Amino acid sequence: MEIKRDAYLEQLKIRKDNGMIKIITGIRRCGKSFLLFVLFKKYLLESGVDNDHIIEIALDGIENEELRDPKKCYQYIKDGQKYYLLLDEVQFMPRFKEVLNSLLRISNIDIYVTGSNSKFLSSDIVTEFRGRGDEIRIYPLSFAEFYAAFGGDYDDAWEEYLIYGGLPQVVQFSMERQKAEYLKNIFTNVYIKDVVERNKLRNVDEIDTLVDWRLKHRYFWNSLLGIMLYIEMIIR
Repeated sequence: MEIKRDAYLEQLKIRKDNGMIKIITGIRRCGKSFLLFVLFKKYLLESGVDNDHIIEIALDGIENEELRDPKKCYQYIKDGQKYYLLLDEVQFMPRFKEVLNSLLRISNIDIYVTGSNSKFLSSDIVTEFRGRGDEIRIYPLSFAEFYAAFGGDYDDAWEEYLIYGGLPQVVQFSMERQKAEYLKNIFTNVYIKDVVERNKLRNVDEIDTLVDWRLKHRYFWNSLLGIMLYIEMIIR
């Protein structure tokens, strides 16, 4: 299923060949790789770019493990012709900021990357690339995008969207159990993990408890005071 992300695709189009690193950010599983490797690549091909001038490297794939070495990756793409470099999950490469900044000095390469974990936030991009990074931040599906892919009744689509949200993979599941298990797995093994890693937290069980109560009591615990009172309560 090809879910259209026209607004984000247009942002990539207008940034093409602008001399900056196009950095696609967003929460995990919101469709960054699909936008870059499917939708944007399709646009490049339709615009007349030769397929062999589009370099795709998914750094989280075992087949590209050796390219996580910055020197090997740099040598792999250094060439005299015009290329479009699409790097997925760039945070898997040690010293990726140095590599990207080095590639900017090569005039024949237009660079696009995705990244989405605790090591790759908007604040990091501003600090590390200092005006040379052009961020395109994407989000899960809007309801309009969700409904276009849903292929059913409007009211059913709205109810589904309210319950399960707009992560693209959810639209493709037909069973409620699949959707619930997928979202639970994403939340516990991805989002919470990133928060813990980013902030070097040690009391993970307390974080889980806090999040659980925050969701169940979203009105009372919506204030900073409410959260502070609850933290004090569980510490005791």
